[in-house]
Parts: sequence; C-alpha cells; structure tokens
Amino acid sequence: MTTLDLVPGLITTREKVAATYGGSVYSGGIVPAPNSRMVFVYSDPEAGLKHGYTFDGVAEDDEFGPLYLYTGAGAVGDQQMVRGNKVLLDTLTNGYEVHLFVSNGRVKGRKLVMQRYVGRVVVDPVQPYMERQAPGSDEKMRTVFAFRLRPAEGATLAVTDADAVPPATKTTVVELPKKPKEPTIPAQTGVKDKKVEQHSTPQTVANIEGGSRTVLRREGELCTAFEAYLTAAGHVCKSFQITVAGEPGTFTPDLYDATANVLYEAKGLATRNHVRMAIGQLLDYRRHIEVPDGLRLAVLLPEEPTADVRALLETEAITLVTQTADGEFAGVPLSTTA
Repeated sequence: MTTLDLVPGLITTREKVAATYGGSVYSGGIVPAPNSRMVFVYSDPEAGLKHGYTFDGVAEDDEFGPLYLYTGAGAVGDQQMVRGNKVLLDTLTNGYEVHLFVSNGRVKGRKLVMQRYVGRVVVDPVQPYMERQAPGSDEKMRTVFAFRLRPAEGATLAVTDADAVPPATKTTVVELPKKPKEPTIPAQTGVKDKKVEQHSTPQTVANIEGGSRTVLRREGELCTAFEAYLTAAGHVCKSFQITVAGEPGTFTPDLYDATANVLYEAKGLATRNHVRMAIGQLLDYRRHIEVPDGLRLAVLLPEEPTADVRALLETEAITLVTQTADGEFAGVPLSTTA
C-alpha cells in the first residue's frame, strides 16, 4: 500500500493522497475519506475565480487567532448545505479530521495539479461559515458559503504570503435582500467544553472558549428575534456586503431597517467594550452604504448597559434598543422620521 506522511509544506498530488487515505480523486474540492475518517479540502484560488470563489485564503487574524477562508461547493445558483458542504460542516460533530491543501502549479506538459499540504484544520465552532454574495460561473450573483477554518489543536499551518485573501481592486457595496442568515452551530456532542477551555494556545481553535461561543450565539439569536419583530411590524429588513479597495474580504452590517432608515449593530453583551465596538462599526458602515438622507444609527443589546454607556450613545446620537424580560424590544424607532 502506498504511504504518504502528511507534513505541512509537503508537495504532492490528489492521486497520492487518495492512494494512501482513500477518497475520490475527481469529486470536487471537498473530498471525504470515510475509511480514514478524514475530509480533504482542496483550494485552488486561481481556478475558482471563474466560479465566484473569491474568498479563499488566509484572512486577518481575529481575537481567536489565525483564520483561513474556503469557498463552498456549487458553481451556479445559491450554494446549498448539501453534499460536500454538509460533509465539511458535519466534521464539527462526527470527529473526522480536516486536511487543507492549496494548488501549487501544474506538472510541466501535463494538466496534473500539484498540491501543497497546508496542515490540519478544523471548522470554526463559533461561526462555521459566512454567507456572501459572489458571481457564479454563469456570471449571475448568488449566495456562497465562506467556510471559516482554523488550525487544529497543536497544529501549525504552512502558509505563505501568496495564501492571503487578495485585496479588492475596487470598493463595492452589494445590497442584500435581507439580513444574511447566521449559521446554525451544530451541537458539539463529541467535544467536551472543559477540554476546550483548558487550552490557550493562540494559534489553535482550543482558545475559543465556551463563554465567547455563548455570547456570539446570543447575538445571533438577538438579531433573528429583532428582525422577526420588525418584519411583523411591516418593515423591510436588508443588509449590505461591503468590499473596500485595497483590503481583503468583506464586511456586513447586522441589519438595515429600510422602512425606518435605521442601521443596527447588535452585540451579545451590554458592556462598554462591546458598545464601543458597535459604535465604531456603525460609523464605518455609514461611510460606504448609499441610503436615503436621514439615516439613523442604533445599537441593539440584550439588556440595558450602565448609565454612562447610555450617555455615550446619547452623545453620539445613536439610538439604544434593548430586549426586555418578556422578549419584546424597547427604544425601537419604528417611525420613518427621527
């Protein structure tokens, strides 16, 4: 039997990987190998451009450490959480290892693509993927999944400068028909929270603590409930996908109430730091989006902040909206005027 040691930086081929660990050679970029309990992810940013796969590569580190984005499967129309996409998402619960490869040129005189082994990764347990807008191979805009991959516990990824998400060539703002859905975080039945909290190595997924996961989940639930509240009141909710020239990736406001002309940023905690972050995000978003005159800014929180934080929002003319004990919302500017 062919043997192949997966060492970060290794240059190999899909054929050699399949010969050792199993899995198909020709079944797309997400390849399960059930006998080895592995999933192989093959990223080819250059070839993916024609299918709108513009998100692949190393993104900016966040508070949890390194992050690699990988565009899901599906070349035409909205991507669905089926087949390869579901295979990758299910690794959060089924214990399969995920191994990431990036194309590394072609064999001279042949179409054979060489693969550079980046390393073992895991799907981010806090936010497994983002929904983004990108053109398909038919050049029509559609929704794609940008999976968020992180180094597995104890792993070091063999990334190069060329692996960075390329900066945008121009600033664009795409209006979304409604706020993008936050991904459902699968129940981590095979992971013990205690083990997650024990480790603090900044380049592994283990430092995504249960508390942070709870806060982000709470933020997502808060947004969902508030959008339902506005929709029930007859309001139209949208959002925007913003790309800035010279910068990689995209960013998306939490929610825009098109009926009342209010832009919201939600936070899962009502602390000063979270509110200050929300204020900065709102001011940044406002610079790029094109909406009718009179746009109002609002921060959505799960509870009342301190008196001084409330005063800070008042000073900046930013509305405070909070969820009440009965699940309703206080301070909502439902009217179309200030």
